[in-house]
Amino acid sequence: MEPAAAHDEDNAPSEPVRELRKAQRRVLGVLVEKALTTPEYYPLTLKAVTAGCNQKSNRDPVTSFSEEQVLETLDELRELGLAAVVHTESGRTARYRHYMRHRYSFTEPQLAILTELLLRGRQTPGELRARASRMVAIENLDQLRDALAGLVEQGYAQTSGPLERRGVEIDHTFYPMSEGRTPLHDTGAGPAEEPATLELEQRARAPFAAAARPSPASEGTLEELRRESRELREEIEALRDEFRALDQRFEELRRDLGG
Repeated sequence: MEPAAAHDEDNAPSEPVRELRKAQRRVLGVLVEKALTTPEYYPLTLKAVTAGCNQKSNRDPVTSFSEEQVLETLDELRELGLAAVVHTESGRTARYRHYMRHRYSFTEPQLAILTELLLRGRQTPGELRARASRMVAIENLDQLRDALAGLVEQGYAQTSGPLERRGVEIDHTFYPMSEGRTPLHDTGAGPAEEPATLELEQRARAPFAAAARPSPASEGTLEELRRESRELREEIEALRDEFRALDQRFEELRRDLGG
């Protein structure tokens, strides 16, 4: 039998929450992440939420919240209708759960994507797909872009340009005005190549420039290969983050078991 949750949502605001403080974003992100990745330990104790907030992998920036700070933030999220306290049968230990599915109409991929953005901030599509796939299956970049397009349309995500553009960045929009966060904007031409890379390419092309000018088709193929190479590098780095997170989770379980 599932533990009963307190009726915090009954007094929650009717309008969806659009702004969250840094601590609120981190705590809410942890609740959703752990619900999706380790459901056997969910809902979470205050200690578990605090450890999730302060873990060194898959977090940016790394924090050092106290249990008192986390408890205060959980109370704020309860008032916003985004979290609830759960009473176990023993009644000795309070546990906490999120209410994101109650307050928003996100699909599961959209929920996972937003969770990653809340935990790490702006990312590229390749990074997002690899990291969000830890929580919900996202088969390819097209599926990711479809989910992102819906979030952008609803006003919960922002991009630095078209989602198909090489090097585009994505971020959430829950930043309060008081943070003075600069919104992402369309640069119009995509990110510039790194100077060293551009110089090497120019040297490589120079001997052939007089003989023949590359056709538009070959240029398009080269750009596509560059884009795929960049995205693969991003996914590899994200997978490294995932392995680090799993290793940390293993150490936490080992400590809990008294190993």
